Amino acid sequence: FGLYDMHGNVWEWCEDKWHDSYNGAPTDGSAWTAGNSESRVLRGGSWHYFPQNCRSAVATGASSGSRDRFIGFRVAVGT
Repeated sequence: FGLYDMHGNVWEWCEDKWHDSYNGAPTDGSAWTAGNSESRVLRGGSWHYFPQNCRSAVATGASSGSRDRFIGFRVAVGT
């Protein structure tokens, strides 16, 4: 993906709202912000979870108000 040091540190917040499936997801790579869900997507696992979960394809949902030592975010700048 052209990304580095992504796996195993903390679950990373994504802009996308949580959905039970990818049916209806945008196909242009943009964030999926439509829907009624109060949960946001977390990706990548953390040091506290099993190694097989420390990859970008692993996702879960959590309330946007959730806080703990296993959740963080990545600052990115588009060019």
